[in-house]
This record gives sequence, C-alpha cells and structure tokens, in this order.
Amino acid sequence: MNILFIMCDQLRADYLSCYGHPHIRTDNIDKLASLGVRFSRAYCQAPLCGPSRASFYTGRYMSSHGVMGNGDPLKIGELTLGDYLRQIGMAAVVVGKSEGYPNRKALEIFNIDLHSEEGQCQSNNGFYPFEAYSGLYPDSMLPDALGYVEYLRNNQLSGNNPWERWVNSAINSTGERVSGWQMHNAGLAACVPEEHSETAFITKRAIDFLDSVDDADSWCMHLSYIKPHWPYLAPDPYHNLYNVRHVLPAIRHNGEKKDPHPVYNAFMLEGYSQNFSKEEVRSKVIPTYMGLIHQVDDYIGQVIGCLESKDWLKDTIIVFTSDHGDYLGDHWLGEKDLFHDASVRIPLIIYDPSEAANDSRGKIVEDLVQAIDVCPTLLEAVGADPVIERLEGRSLLPLIRNEGDSLATREAVISEINFSSRGPRLRLRLNPHDCRAYMVQTNEWKYIFYRNFPPQLFDLQNDPNEFFDRGTDPRYDKVRQTFHDYLFDWMGSLKARTEVPFTDTYDSTPALTEELGIMIGHW
Repeated sequence: MNILFIMCDQLRADYLSCYGHPHIRTDNIDKLASLGVRFSRAYCQAPLCGPSRASFYTGRYMSSHGVMGNGDPLKIGELTLGDYLRQIGMAAVVVGKSEGYPNRKALEIFNIDLHSEEGQCQSNNGFYPFEAYSGLYPDSMLPDALGYVEYLRNNQLSGNNPWERWVNSAINSTGERVSGWQMHNAGLAACVPEEHSETAFITKRAIDFLDSVDDADSWCMHLSYIKPHWPYLAPDPYHNLYNVRHVLPAIRHNGEKKDPHPVYNAFMLEGYSQNFSKEEVRSKVIPTYMGLIHQVDDYIGQVIGCLESKDWLKDTIIVFTSDHGDYLGDHWLGEKDLFHDASVRIPLIIYDPSEAANDSRGKIVEDLVQAIDVCPTLLEAVGADPVIERLEGRSLLPLIRNEGDSLATREAVISEINFSSRGPRLRLRLNPHDCRAYMVQTNEWKYIFYRNFPPQLFDLQNDPNEFFDRGTDPRYDKVRQTFHDYLFDWMGSLKARTEVPFTDTYDSTPALTEELGIMIGHW
C-alpha cells in the first residue's frame, strides 16, 4: 500500500463544493470524496501552521510534541509519520511545504550532519525533502539555494528574488509593478505565467517523484500545497474566475463587538482583522482566495490522473486535508489563531482502495475527529505498529471500513493555541507563558479556557454561528465547570510535554516579521 497525503495551507472546510460552497468548483476533490469518506466535523489541534502540522505528523497534541509556534523544531526524539514509515521500509518524502525546522543544538549533540539524509529528515518533520519549501521568502530571508527560485530563473523569470518579482507581483492599470503583499492588488493577475506558478511547480515535482519510483516500491508522498495561503495573488486565468457576486456574506454579528472577551478583542484590533472587517477588502481578496483553491483542485486532478495512468490508484490510500482555516472577515477577524469554526475546522477526505471500504464510498461521517487521527489511520492502513505508547490520535479505519463505531466514546475534540509570537501578546502586555488557550468542543458546546482571562462558552445547538459568548453568564456555571473538569482530566492524560524557551518568543514579534518583509493583511 502506498500513501498520497495531500495538504493545503489555510484552506477552510466550507470553501470546497463538496462541503457545501455554492459557487466554488472543486471537481477533483469532490471526486475524491465520492470515492472515499468525507469527515464533516474534523478539527485541527492548533490553528497555526507549525503546531498544527506537527500534530498531524506526530499524532500528538501540541502540549505533547512541544511545537508551540512557527519556526519551533520538533524535539530530536519526537517521531513522526515519516519516521514510522521508514522503519517499515517505506520511502517518505515531502513535496512542497513541510514547515519543518532543524533542531540544530540536538543535531550537534548527536553529531548528525544537517545535510545528511537523517539530518534532512529531521529538519522536515520526518520526511525527506524531494522538493521542500516553506513559502514566499522576502529578499532579506531568501535562502542561498532554493529549488523553486532556480526553476524560475531557468525559465527566464529572472531577478535576485524571482519568487517575489514574478509570483508575488502584478502589473496595475498604469503599468506599474505592484506587490501582492498589499491586498488591494488581489484582483490583479500575478506576473508569473500560470504554468510556472507555485501550485504548478509543486505538482510537476510530485509527478517527477511518481515517475522516479517503480511498481515494487512502497512510498508515502506528502504533497503539501502552500495555497490558498496569503499572499492572495493568483495567476491568470485563476485571478478572475470568481468575483464579488460569489462572495458569501460574512459570518459575524454586531453584538460580537460589544464588550468582547479581552483576547478576542485584541485579535479584532489587529491590522489584518481591521482590514478584513471591510467589505471592500473581502470583495477583492475572497474571489482570489477562491481562484487559488480552484487552481489547486485542477492540479490535484493531474496527480490523481498520474496515479490512474500507472494503475496505482488501487494501491494508494489518499488523504486530503488542510492545516487550518482562514477567517476572511468572519467574526470581524482575519488570519486564523482563534477557535471559531472558520479557523479550527478543516476538510478531511480519506480514500481507502481496499475492498473493505467499498461499502463506505461517498459516505459522510459526522463523528467528531481530529488531525491527530490521520497518523494512526495511515499507520494502520499500511500494517505498521500502532505505537500506542506515543500516539494520542485514533485510527479512523473502522469508520472508513464500517467496522463499528470506534469513536463513539470520543466526547470532545481539543485544540490549543500559543499566541506568544502574535501581535495580541504585546497589546495585552502578557508574558509568553500566559499566552495559552485551550478549546474543548462537543456536539453541543464549545468551551475555551485562557490563562489569566475569563473563559468563553458557546451554545452550539442554539447559537451554531458562535455569536453569543456565555463565558461569564452565571446561568451556565455548571456547564463551564463540567468542561473545566474535562480539560483538567485531558491535561493529566497527555503522554509528554515540552516548552519553548521564552527567549525565542520574546525575540519573535510582528514588528520583526514586517522588518524582514513579511506583511500580513495590509491594505
């Protein structure tokens, strides 16, 4: 059995047609859902790239694997899906965004060469980088050697930083080259020819990998698209497939701005949230966001077509998902970070080619499931040991193969955030260790616990859009206590824990980010 593990970056579950979006076309992802199982209530363990992906790869909660923010490396002894698969003789490669970082001190202690196969796997969350990158690099951060940059130069797209010059730039009505970092340019076509765009390049490299392996090889390819993550700029023709008529009304309520929770308020005051609260911004950005998704869907079709041409579809389990969502102005917010469904709910589709899954093809599963369930699911599918002493997720195969309601005992899903490197920490004047929050969600309730702040509570049965916070309402004291106790029990059940040195988070601020050239949510 082979594995194709597809992940998008910052893709909301409800921005796929098979998840109910009335306008966007995602024919190939829809086809995958018709062949497999679509999980309608899947949640990430952290609504931020690095921590979320670490949970996917390790099958463990953020508090266990210790990756609290973007740029944090895994502990040297933390095992991932790629590590487990290599132990049973499977190749495990990443094509695209790994969000992995080398643990340089650990590599030095154990005398591991960073450029060796072992060092490269450790630096890419357990996957060998067939073609890996983490996203657009401003001039100040551009690595000396980067496959996509060299590819652009080899295709006559020159410049010191052709990624910035061609992929993240557009030509406005006056003939001026303008930056995709500025969201008011989102409606323009990126300068890069579509066939050389990020999504096209990564797909080419994915097919290169498939062409490099034989029928007898056993492999896992983590195909990790960076889109539809910002900057919101799409090449022609995807930049204008959708327009303002396709923009759905924002999910928000004026009452949310009246005496809001302090942490929620701090995120609403961020520049990207202020901008996304304007309809002018949403009407420019969201059609482009949809176009980027449409492009990813088209290229996923090419990858699946390649599998079909090799007659490998019958031997390949396929997972499609996202690391987290994108607020896009819902709840007066931009970006991700908090726990509304727009941010923390993710798409999850699993195609199992085995005969045991034939009766579930096209099935929609409404059980609460989590990102950490993907790792044990894939390990079981290829016959690897379940690693019970480490994994905190549960295999979904029984639900896919109709072998019983194995997850019926799961009362809730858990998600966590550490916003110590985000702007609200400065606004709230918090120490890094106070920037922790935890979500517990059941079928009926969503409870959020904060260090040094009141909790939040949403009645999902009567308030499915999460507009009315009952976190301090005395009528709900017993409900809050029940969830507080549940969270305490969960914390006691974790199998490991680590913390990032405070010096790292003190040095990581939005001001430093913008100084380097990464400008999020600007208008």
